Amino acid sequence: MIKRALSQQLHYLLQHFPAVALLGPRQVGKTTLALEIAKTNEKEQPCIYLDLESPADRAKLTDPELYLANHRDKLVILDEVHRLPDLFQCLRGLIDKGRREGRKSSQFLLLGSASIDLLKQSSESLAGRIAYAELSPFNVLEINPEDVDTLWVRGGFPDSYLAADEKLSSTWRQFFTRSYLERDLPLFGPRIPAETLRRFWTMLAHTHGGLLNAATLARGLSVDGKTVAKYLDLMVDLLLVRRLTPWHGNIGKRLVKSPKVYVRDSGILHSLLELHNKEQLLGHPVVGNSWEGHVIENLLANAPQGTQASFYRTAAGAEIDLILQLPGNALWAIEIKRNLNPTPAKGFYHGCDDIKPGAKYVVYPGEERFQVSPGVTAIGLAELAKALAEIT
Repeated sequence: MIKRALSQQLHYLLQHFPAVALLGPRQVGKTTLALEIAKTNEKEQPCIYLDLESPADRAKLTDPELYLANHRDKLVILDEVHRLPDLFQCLRGLIDKGRREGRKSSQFLLLGSASIDLLKQSSESLAGRIAYAELSPFNVLEINPEDVDTLWVRGGFPDSYLAADEKLSSTWRQFFTRSYLERDLPLFGPRIPAETLRRFWTMLAHTHGGLLNAATLARGLSVDGKTVAKYLDLMVDLLLVRRLTPWHGNIGKRLVKSPKVYVRDSGILHSLLELHNKEQLLGHPVVGNSWEGHVIENLLANAPQGTQASFYRTAAGAEIDLILQLPGNALWAIEIKRNLNPTPAKGFYHGCDDIKPGAKYVVYPGEERFQVSPGVTAIGLAELAKALAEIT
């Protein structure tokens, strides 16, 4: 069992909110984490778990108010809760009744795979009663330091990362993408042919880390730009793709306005590109952008809540791979290099002159920390991720 970094935050939220929504893509470990927390707390508060993909568990909620009222002294874990959207109105009444009876926290833990539907449904019905946490795949602070390359190549989904060998990991990822395309994606969005979504996902993999060019994607799929936007929204909402927005500021420069798009899990990216091991990855043109996306996901997984992420690029060539606006508005400028001589390009310095960040880092695959130039520090991924995790 790998201890998840989110455990402490989830415990905290349950102690202070009547309902907590745990978001994350399928197979990322939400159920395992929820049951682990329930087991830890079972002496103080019993727990009941309902999987709403199970017909038997859904049948128990034919009259949800009656059933849940009979378990009002328990922490009720509702898995795949988006399958019963009408349930949220009932939860509101039960939460308010529990509050009047003195149960102000730890009533419901809601697990869901689709962020936008769950956020919309819950925010409308449970405003002021619910907190949110997002569980990402394993990150660099949750694994053994010697396995960092394994994490990069296989990605952080537990079954992929912990597979007995490369072949089994690759096979799991292939079945995972197939399952998402044929079974899961149609549940959340319009009825899109699985083959069309596969082509779209693969096209995003080939342009991983690049600026979004909706027109090119539309031509490749023989659809219009609005349809491409809907496909992309769906993948972003399911936490499979990250849309990194450009930094906006009134600095008198011509800024690039298109977002950059990344397949969030590096292992899924490599599977879509049919890269099954580290040797194949190192010989592929995507290697640099793959490392960049991997770094971004690991840093954001450990950044304090409320952190805003963006990138910076001007028409004149100034460019910063990642800008983190931390709580309190502190700016960190981060350059990402996949080599042991992490010298930033001139565009990075020009970008820093424009936005004037409080800290400037170059993330590279090594472990030693040193000054690249005045005010610019070369740092390993794990060390920078730890620095973010320690910000309160």
